Amino acid sequence: MSADRIRALVTGATGYIGGRLAPRLLDRGYDVRALARNPDKLAGVPWRDRVDVARGDLADAASLRTAFDGVDVVYYLVHSMGTSSDFVAAEAAAARNVVAAATDSGVRRLVYLGGLHPSGAQLSEHLRSRTAVGEMLIESGIETVVLQAGIVVGAGSASFEMLRHLTQRLPAMTTPKWVHNKIQPIAIDDVLHYLAEAATADVPKSRTWDIGGPDVLEYGDAIQGYAAVAGLRRRFIVVLPFLTPAIASLWVGLVTPMPSGLARPLVESLECDAVMGDHDVDSVIAPPPGGLTGYRDAVAKALQHGPLPTDPRWAHVGRG
Repeated sequence: MSADRIRALVTGATGYIGGRLAPRLLDRGYDVRALARNPDKLAGVPWRDRVDVARGDLADAASLRTAFDGVDVVYYLVHSMGTSSDFVAAEAAAARNVVAAATDSGVRRLVYLGGLHPSGAQLSEHLRSRTAVGEMLIESGIETVVLQAGIVVGAGSASFEMLRHLTQRLPAMTTPKWVHNKIQPIAIDDVLHYLAEAATADVPKSRTWDIGGPDVLEYGDAIQGYAAVAGLRRRFIVVLPFLTPAIASLWVGLVTPMPSGLARPLVESLECDAVMGDHDVDSVIAPPPGGLTGYRDAVAKALQHGPLPTDPRWAHVGRG
């Protein structure tokens, strides 16, 4: 797809990823439309006057028709964790609405950010749902780029803030066995690089591509790495194999301001490794100039954005 006069719609523009992607696209010279259920939430953002704001909800198919009109690329950055009692059904319905609106409006490409997971593994409900949404978009007949990322390291990212709160507040902790599972965190700036490039990348077909940072480590190592960067003493971790996801999510809820509706799906997703299955994303999107950011450097940059947040609204990521 040519980069000339790209018209991009960013769903979830009030969320963590979407709110950072919109100005990136503007800086590339794209015409950007931001979709929000409540446009008033965008009133204070510095790029508000540079975008066209559309009121819409992915759960309301009728509200998408005007928002999708005249758009070349739709960024699908919304999920329903923590907002619906049945987020799996809500996400499936939203995906169907997006496909219908994109088809009717002649959208040329869909870009979706899903979750990194191993092939053939038994996935949590959250990861199964994210994977199913990606598959629905790929099967839509519209050219689709699905990027799959694990923990996004940046101030305000739900997965990073969960790790941050646990490490800051607990010098000693008992954890489930997933503390030994492998993860491949990626810096928020690198995620934004891949997403922005995905608008015009020359892709051979609609499919998924894994994205991740240069470091593969255990979740427990990520805790210790954060502690080192933050100037904290090494954390004492005791693994209790009998801790279930339900118990672990209650524990997370006690230590962090994360709502239970978001904590449990994220905790359950840690039950499997989150490491890139391949690196063939490099064949369609080159890494950012200067290379990918290492985990500790990404943590250091995240810590420049202020003290530990206590407001639970930081957990409202990826929503419209």
